[in-house]
Amino acid sequence: MKTVKVLTRSALAVALMGAVMSFGANAQSTSGAISGSADAGSTIVIESTSGLSRSVVVDANGRYNVGSLPVGSYTVKQIKDGATVGTRNITVAVSSTSDASFDATTLSVVEVVGSRMQPIDVTQVDSRMVITAEQLAKLPIARSADAIAQLAPGVIQGSNDFVNASNGQRLSSFGGASVSENAYYINGMNVTDPLKGFGGIELPYGSIEQQEVLTGGYGAAYGRTTGGVINQIGKRGTNEWKFGGQLQWTPEWGKGAPRNTYYSDALPGSVGSKDLYQYREDNVGWSTVQSAYVGGPVIQDKLYFFASVEGARSEDSLVGTKSSSSQVAERTFKDPKWYAKVDWNITNDHVLELTGASTQHKVSGKNYQYDYNIFSRGDYLGDMTATDTKALMWIAKYTGYLTDNLTVNAQYGEQTTDLKSNPDNKYSDLIPVGGSTNQNPDLNGGIPITNANKLAQISDPKHQTFGANYRLDVTYHLGDHAITAGIDNQRTEDRNDSTIMAPDAGFYWLYGRKSNAMTEISEGEVDAPGNYPGGEKGYYVSKYIQETRASVKVMQRAQYIEDNWQVNDRWLVKLGLRNDQFINYNPEGQAYIKQTKPQWAPRLGFAWDVNGDGTFKVYGNAGRYYLALPTSLAARGAAGSIYTNEYYTYTGIDANGNPTGLTAIDTINGPGAPYSANREYGQSPDPKTVTAKNLKAQSQDEFIVGFDKVFNENWNYGAKLTYRKLNNAIDDTCYIEKFEEVAAAQGIDTTGLRGCYFFNPGETAVFNLPNGQGGYSELTLTNADLGYPAVKRTYTALDAYIEYPFDGKLWGRMTYTYARSLGNTEGQVKSDIGQGDISATQDWDYPYLMEYGSGRLPNDRTHQLKAMGMWQINPEWSISGTLQVMSGTPNSCQGAYGPDETYPAYPGNYYHWCGGKPAKMGDAGETPWIKNLNLSGEYRPSFADGKLAFTVDVLNVFNEQKATRLDPDYSPGTYRQVMSWQAPRSMRLGVTYDF
Repeated sequence: MKTVKVLTRSALAVALMGAVMSFGANAQSTSGAISGSADAGSTIVIESTSGLSRSVVVDANGRYNVGSLPVGSYTVKQIKDGATVGTRNITVAVSSTSDASFDATTLSVVEVVGSRMQPIDVTQVDSRMVITAEQLAKLPIARSADAIAQLAPGVIQGSNDFVNASNGQRLSSFGGASVSENAYYINGMNVTDPLKGFGGIELPYGSIEQQEVLTGGYGAAYGRTTGGVINQIGKRGTNEWKFGGQLQWTPEWGKGAPRNTYYSDALPGSVGSKDLYQYREDNVGWSTVQSAYVGGPVIQDKLYFFASVEGARSEDSLVGTKSSSSQVAERTFKDPKWYAKVDWNITNDHVLELTGASTQHKVSGKNYQYDYNIFSRGDYLGDMTATDTKALMWIAKYTGYLTDNLTVNAQYGEQTTDLKSNPDNKYSDLIPVGGSTNQNPDLNGGIPITNANKLAQISDPKHQTFGANYRLDVTYHLGDHAITAGIDNQRTEDRNDSTIMAPDAGFYWLYGRKSNAMTEISEGEVDAPGNYPGGEKGYYVSKYIQETRASVKVMQRAQYIEDNWQVNDRWLVKLGLRNDQFINYNPEGQAYIKQTKPQWAPRLGFAWDVNGDGTFKVYGNAGRYYLALPTSLAARGAAGSIYTNEYYTYTGIDANGNPTGLTAIDTINGPGAPYSANREYGQSPDPKTVTAKNLKAQSQDEFIVGFDKVFNENWNYGAKLTYRKLNNAIDDTCYIEKFEEVAAAQGIDTTGLRGCYFFNPGETAVFNLPNGQGGYSELTLTNADLGYPAVKRTYTALDAYIEYPFDGKLWGRMTYTYARSLGNTEGQVKSDIGQGDISATQDWDYPYLMEYGSGRLPNDRTHQLKAMGMWQINPEWSISGTLQVMSGTPNSCQGAYGPDETYPAYPGNYYHWCGGKPAKMGDAGETPWIKNLNLSGEYRPSFADGKLAFTVDVLNVFNEQKATRLDPDYSPGTYRQVMSWQAPRSMRLGVTYDF
């Protein structure tokens, strides 16, 4: 047993007071702090492996603190009378304070034989998880920022319908919020997807020094998120040259065969659970990752360089759904990345950092016929549409330690993302077919008829997004206060964003069905199919056209101030205030959303060192958070878009899936005329009429209270309560009939009415309507007029954990979360049907769609058990693992409206009614529990001095493959059909060498 020195309680109280007095983590959260206690008047010298050196004199109370230190390894020395009397080796974590206390002459010291005591960091009042490079190298998880984030309590994997635009990986839901409400950072720069908020740029996996995952309670420096924050800190060069590489291989033979998907028996029809919907057993493949890095001093103690590259490649097969023209795609994915960083210590008081990074996600492949009779690939049909998403970012950052009490950080950075697609359509003479499962089975023999043309739309190859982030942060220490103030500005753009129907046809056939043939397709606007030949059983078809064109931008500005006040030796209070402003511009550069009045976001936090020795902390925080709307909103909401259908009945279907024997169905615009439920006929809207005049930004309030406690020399534990409440949401309403009714009563001209308007659901809205004389009339609609329920989204959670901090051999952490996510809006997307139209979901289009629409929300997983750990068996062998056990997500049932099963809003099963009875949201059971165990083993042979490592990772050891989403569409054969599955088992082999 080893002997360690531990300060007595009174000594620790002084030491930890020094710790909580340090508030050096700057606003960009790329740094941490070191503080502690030592002899008054002595000098503390802090030196990093990257040449940075800081010195400070211990104050009269025996305390010191040094902030705004880049993350990494440091040597801390105490110098007294010109001699070094003590040395500590310290690792600084992002946004954390590391204690480096020395035995002061006035403090008593006791010898403790046994394990070490793990003090609690009493400087933190927020909720975060920090994963280091050493842990990432050991833990068997998917190689993405979101996979790392999902190790944190309250963070779950989002719907498979939404992926990160830069790498195709699944996204995360934080605290019940939708997947588009998170913020992503690299080295202090916001790199969130400007288009939809779907993820952000990521570093090469091996270049991540630390990843910080903020799940709540973050300070005033952070904004523009009502979900969570993923903050990646990249590696940097040191005074020692280092280089190395890694190879990883995930072989096809190490993967489990995916489960096949069958139709459902939940609502009996012509097909059921014995009828194959999609053969997935052939959807397997392999992947490799090669990476290398180099870093070291260009000029010793002055100029440093680090660079890395990563190349990922995978190939697989994707068998399409069963139809008369089934296909299989042989796909190739290429994901090259690079990262480079230069650190220049101009002097010990002035530091300049330059960062550059790039990611690319390329998808290509070939399409072949697929024979479902013998489950075999057939003739080559043509190349699939190739896509190439390439993101590039750079940052310049200056840090000035102007005095011992004054620190300045200034930063500017840009990111661009090119989104290219290259369709190779050899079958453009064929008209693509959609909704083939809704074809009349009397006409297709019970098997959907399609054709080889799967390309319905094409995009502008010059499509690009852009972001610029500039900020200034100033921190000043004044007695017991550390005051930080700053500005945080961001400009994002969506350039050449156009989507049109693919030639030659310029439309595609979309099949539909009404369970009651005499029910109107759209009440009062599109007649019932039963009134026309071939529609006697409710079957119909439409010519579908949906096109958008836009180049737009969003300006986001913020100012903030935060005071970290050390009230006494046990109490720390953080008081912050942030003001956000958002402006969204249409393609003509005119503002259609202008939220520039003060949007005050107060932040309050406290930490109470109960015992005064860092072994028991009680903390809490409360705050308001605002979220801007991304650029994609303008494509349909503020630009000229087309979204029409021409409806027909039919009496036959030819071999290519084309309907024959067409009879035009009458619409409000005439028989066979294009009809748009949302009045999207390509006209450009007046920017003053796009939204409610009194539109408020989405905001959320959050309250957290918790504790962390040392159990004994080896274990820590704690718990926290979290409550989140959505104050305002933004969505669109298309309830034009009510607009016309109220306007008529107020004597307002409705000639210029559009199809849909953005508003705050559940609140009174004031709209501008053109008056025909060059001016506007104000139309006021109360929520009583519109008939919507009040917007609601709440998240209530209890998180508990137990942790065994690393002792040189063992490390482990287990968390349990009990959570409830309730309300009538998930947020900006709608996961239960896979709708990704940001803040333009179908939910609030008409009040009929919201009846019985409150309940358990799609991201609600009531029980979440997570564990991770590592055991260093000996210097050569180690094992590690992660475990997730979670209850299922709620299912909904959506059918026709009301007891008479009508369609007063849209012609589809979008209403919270099934079989003529109310069907409350999230009240149709839930998906199965998910159990996912990942294990890893590592061997570092002694003959290679620990530089060579061989690894084996097994993800989803028990090959659990449970359904993660079920179809809510109350139609025969498809209701409760599996829409997505848990990924099957895979094995990953690796070899690493660090020179």
